[in-house]
Amino acid sequence: MSRPPLPPFTKETAAQKARMAEDAWNSRDPQRVALAYTEDSRWRNRSDVFQGREAIVAFLTRKWEKEQDYRLIKDLWAFDGNRIAVRFQYEWHDVSGQWYRSYGNEQWEFDEHGLMKRREASINDIAIAEKDRRFHWPAPGPRPADVPGLGESPF
Repeated sequence: MSRPPLPPFTKETAAQKARMAEDAWNSRDPQRVALAYTEDSRWRNRSDVFQGREAIVAFLTRKWEKEQDYRLIKDLWAFDGNRIAVRFQYEWHDVSGQWYRSYGNEQWEFDEHGLMKRREASINDIAIAEKDRRFHWPAPGPRPADVPGLGESPF
C-alpha cells in the first residue's frame, strides 16, 4: 500500500502530509487514522509507548472516549528526507464538561511507501473556560479552509 505524498519531502509535500494527518485525526475514526501507519508502527504518546496498528486503534478509541468534541490543528515545523516535525493544538472537554487546550510537538518518520513507521508526541494540557475556546468548526470533520493554522495564531 502506498500513501502519497512520498519521501523525500519538499516543503509543500511535508505541509500536505501534515494537513492530511490533521484531517484524518479530526474525523475521530481510529480505523481511518491507523491506515496512515505501518503495520508495526512504533508510537510514544505522552508516557504511552506501543507498537502496531491494532494498538493504535485501541489507543485512539480510548483517547476519543475521554477527549470529547476534539478539534485539532497541526502545522509543519520542519522536514528532512523521510522525517517531518509538526506542532499542534487541540481542544476537547472531559465527561464533566471541563474544556482543555492541548499543545504539543510530534516527530514523524516515514517508510518509502509514505506510511508513518514512527511517531513521537509530547503534549501538555491546559484547562480553559468554554468561552476561551478558539476551535469552533463542526466536529467531527476537517478544519474549514477559512480557519487559519497555528502560524497565524500560535497561542
